[in-house]
Amino acid sequence: MKYERIRSLRIDRGLTQKAIAEVLHVKQNTYSQYEIGVLNYPLDVVVQLAEYYGVSVDYLVGLTDEAAPYPRRRRAR
Repeated sequence: MKYERIRSLRIDRGLTQKAIAEVLHVKQNTYSQYEIGVLNYPLDVVVQLAEYYGVSVDYLVGLTDEAAPYPRRRRAR
């Protein structure tokens, strides 16, 4: 996983680890461990971060250098 991407996104937007941890409903220490690669962040956290920053999951995990998210399809009800 590309841990540095979540750090770069946070810093580029002038946000603290504590602020992002609150968005994710985790402790600041847990989020810090995501950023430095001590903990693998779970899929639900990846999705939350992608939605929060407006980037694709592929970008967050390093599968592409294109940050723009894919067009979403409508969910079936």
